[in-house]
Amino acid sequence: MNNCLSSILLVLAGSCSIPSCLHAEYDKADILDVHIHYNHNLWDGLSPDNAIQLLRDAGVSRALVSSTPDEGTQKLYRVAPQFVIPALRPYRRQGTITTWTRDASVIPYIEERLAKYRYAAIGEFHVVGSDADTPVIRRVVELAQQYKLLLHVHGNIDAIERIYRQDSHARILWAHAGFEQAVLVEEMMDKHDRLWADLSFRNEIYTNHRFLQGWRELLVKHSDRFMMGMDTYTPQRWVKIDEVMAWQHELLDALPENVAEKIAHDNAQNIVANNFRP
Repeated sequence: MNNCLSSILLVLAGSCSIPSCLHAEYDKADILDVHIHYNHNLWDGLSPDNAIQLLRDAGVSRALVSSTPDEGTQKLYRVAPQFVIPALRPYRRQGTITTWTRDASVIPYIEERLAKYRYAAIGEFHVVGSDADTPVIRRVVELAQQYKLLLHVHGNIDAIERIYRQDSHARILWAHAGFEQAVLVEEMMDKHDRLWADLSFRNEIYTNHRFLQGWRELLVKHSDRFMMGMDTYTPQRWVKIDEVMAWQHELLDALPENVAEKIAHDNAQNIVANNFRP
């Protein structure tokens, strides 16, 4: 194991300070990351202060954070309110991503949190196909409309379309661009002008200094629709922050400068950060 990863593991264990090897190497605009989680299985090993410092040292300027449970997001927000942009995840515990859409008790929880705290989005949440038509999801869509919030959706095309049939004006941030091919993402973005996407976990888009078919053209065509994200859903993803950031900067370096700046920061600033009113 290299010294950098060893140092980060010690950070996660609470045994050392932030390693200097996490400082960004690329001369690009700081990244506004729209896919960060600080879940309960990290709290004992990585303090809120150290979590924020890891992100800052990696070159993240601000972050859209949602966590399981929401208290993780609130922990980070309390220590860095100018850095954290809160999003409300509907999960109160791990292991509910496939069942929450049929759990009516989720709705009072979401309503209580929305009344108590301020958020920029609801999500990231998982939904597939016809589950987007359950009463739970329908109420989530209504609440997003009521509070003027983004919906950060980890879902397939069918689920996205069902949400738009409920609210044609919904503002959706599509997690991982749906893990779809460029041609299908392009079709969706051409059809829905309030659909954006994060590129977390999409390393196949750009590997070995080459873009996957159609992706460079899509990122240029819809340069105002894409944002960067790491998706720190497990402690291991926090260990890989430097690796993920390196890939992000490689992707950005391969794009025209104006496109890279939009995807790295500007789009998230305009669509996410400017949507948050503390």
